[in-house]
Amino acid sequence: MELHILEHRLQVASVAKESIPLFTYGLIKLAFLSSKTRCKFFSLTETPEDYTIIVDEEGFLELPSSEHLSVADATWLALNVVSGGGSFSSSQPIGVTKIAKSVIAPLADQNISVFMLSTYQTDFILVRERDLPFVTHTLSSEFTILRVVNGETVAAENLGITNGFVKPKMVQRPVIHPLSSPSNRFCVTSLDPDTLPAVATLLMDVMFYSNGVKDPMAAGDDCGHIRFFSFSLIEGYISLVMDVQTQQRFPSNLLFTSASGELWKMVRIGGQPLGFDECGIVAQISEPLAAADIPAYYISTFKFDHALVSVRHRPPGRAGPAPGAHGCLLPTPRRYQKKTSMASSAP
Repeated sequence: MELHILEHRLQVASVAKESIPLFTYGLIKLAFLSSKTRCKFFSLTETPEDYTIIVDEEGFLELPSSEHLSVADATWLALNVVSGGGSFSSSQPIGVTKIAKSVIAPLADQNISVFMLSTYQTDFILVRERDLPFVTHTLSSEFTILRVVNGETVAAENLGITNGFVKPKMVQRPVIHPLSSPSNRFCVTSLDPDTLPAVATLLMDVMFYSNGVKDPMAAGDDCGHIRFFSFSLIEGYISLVMDVQTQQRFPSNLLFTSASGELWKMVRIGGQPLGFDECGIVAQISEPLAAADIPAYYISTFKFDHALVSVRHRPPGRAGPAPGAHGCLLPTPRRYQKKTSMASSAP
């Protein structure tokens, strides 16, 4: 297998709910007018607490400087595990549970914090740029490590990034964090970028102006329904994570859907904000799921982590896997096809 180090230099930021109007112009431009920018990696996730923005340096320039924008104190690089060569868009996705033992656990053991972003197309492992020599040294025995430079894929060792390595001290796995599971059921889907104008108004309403629609089957306001919506536009590919009630607002013939209509339950990790320094959270979630062959998506946000497991499996609660530190992981089966005749991936 190959480990690709993508060329995007990323920022991870947070905007409070009440401050989002200050940033909607730039965010709308990044999401719907990307051809007018140089941005190639953009993700926006709304949680009950805030909005998390993951964006490359070019896209970050589209956001206004503001005291209401909290930015993680690091530049991040995106890693992607693929088989069969090529880029993440042309190679068969591996899935996080498949790389729990080969990627996530070794990085956790070496005290390397990760930040996860699962999309419809693939799974991205974000690491701090300053940790890259440690990452490549730790994983070089398991993977052919390649790096994208100016659009060309080259061997990582040719860049000298594995030189001068000082092995970090092995660490114990971190303190277990509490888990919770909201009542929502979620879908992971996509759409052809050519159809984006047809749903732009609806998407903007969902992303910035809607408080969500509660499940009519839920009994009362204390049912644990939460607000969660994630939009990613990465190298021309769109990914959407939303609950079933939000999905029903979209024209069904525009969304890529699971062949089995598979839905996902969420497990939220953390009772208090996790921060970015704690290591092993993803590993302590993903390893038990991998051992049980339970597929999952994983999305880290500025304050908490979120694993999505199939509704056919019980979420990892009292009798499930123990959670761990920040930077989370997920195995992602790609059993998806479109309801319409258009291709199942963006051009």
